[in-house]
Amino acid sequence: MLSGIRIIEVEGLGPGPFAAMLLADLGADVITIHRKGQPAVPGMPEQSVLDRGKRSIDLNLKDTADLDIARRLIASADALIEGFRPGVMEKLGLGPDTFNASNPKLVYGRMTGWGQDSPLSATAGHDLNYISLSGALWYASAAGQPPQTPATLVGDIGGGAMYLVAGILAGLLNAQRTGQGTVVDAAIYDGSAHMMNLLMSMRQSGNLSETRGHSLLDGPHWSRTYACLDGGFMTVQCLEPKFYAEFLQKLGLTDDPEFKNQYVPALWPKLTQRLTDLFASKPRAHWADIFQGSDACVAPVLDPVEAQAHPMNAARHTWIDHDGALQAAAAPRFSTETWQPKTSPRRGEHRQDILDQLSTNAPPDPSLG
Repeated sequence: MLSGIRIIEVEGLGPGPFAAMLLADLGADVITIHRKGQPAVPGMPEQSVLDRGKRSIDLNLKDTADLDIARRLIASADALIEGFRPGVMEKLGLGPDTFNASNPKLVYGRMTGWGQDSPLSATAGHDLNYISLSGALWYASAAGQPPQTPATLVGDIGGGAMYLVAGILAGLLNAQRTGQGTVVDAAIYDGSAHMMNLLMSMRQSGNLSETRGHSLLDGPHWSRTYACLDGGFMTVQCLEPKFYAEFLQKLGLTDDPEFKNQYVPALWPKLTQRLTDLFASKPRAHWADIFQGSDACVAPVLDPVEAQAHPMNAARHTWIDHDGALQAAAAPRFSTETWQPKTSPRRGEHRQDILDQLSTNAPPDPSLG
């Protein structure tokens, strides 16, 4: 879908490489400027899943010759991704204003936690810090428990990388129409707050409480995760009455007078305890078999390895092994093409090829990367 689009990624932390991986999955020619000699994060693999489908050139941006290569690469690109603190790219002489004349259509994607211009712009932070201050972490646990979310997903990926990709794609479309590039200021703080608008729509109708455990989706017995006898877990979220009725039918609770009152908050704590005891009486496989293929909106909690072995994955091929690494396939899917996994490059693997293209202004070879 993005064939012919060149994106330069300056190696950084999670959300930037993830966004660049997604764009590479969509067919863009992504050239990653890896740090010469060492990864940006100690302990990262030599060939990271996040680099799949990209081409790699290793540069030392403190070296004059390498810095000139970076400048020429960016001048040749449709878009850039960088994730440094505000001002770092400018100090390197690679800020957006540098390319106003040489590449006026450049879409300059900037990925930060706190944004380019805020009281915290120069302050360090990580996923949990950004989403805690934005409000996105507040509902991320049961009542009485410390808020906790899946590591890096809500902030770095949901509020960060996905909004950076959306901004870059919008910028590319606008540049094609107007000939004018733009700077995309993607802040995890902003994106994670923006995702809260779904809950804010519930607040308008009185279904969202500031007290955790008292709202429509975090208070009821039918919107919970329950522990099973063997230590496994089952998720239940049968919001609509017809799905709730099937849930009760599967559990033999259709005629129970208390369970008939789906939307009576006063009964939620008692019914939650009853379901807690019920699910704890049998192993996860028992409950998974009972609810398999039903509209009761119940599913087991699987780890990635279990998810790969599940019949759902046999149909969708969402989890794959490639180059010895378990990874999820590209998403979304398109009717006009079939995605095939690509190898992640070694650091600096395509250096000579990229330099040759710069010297000749040749288009990228789609077979590379």
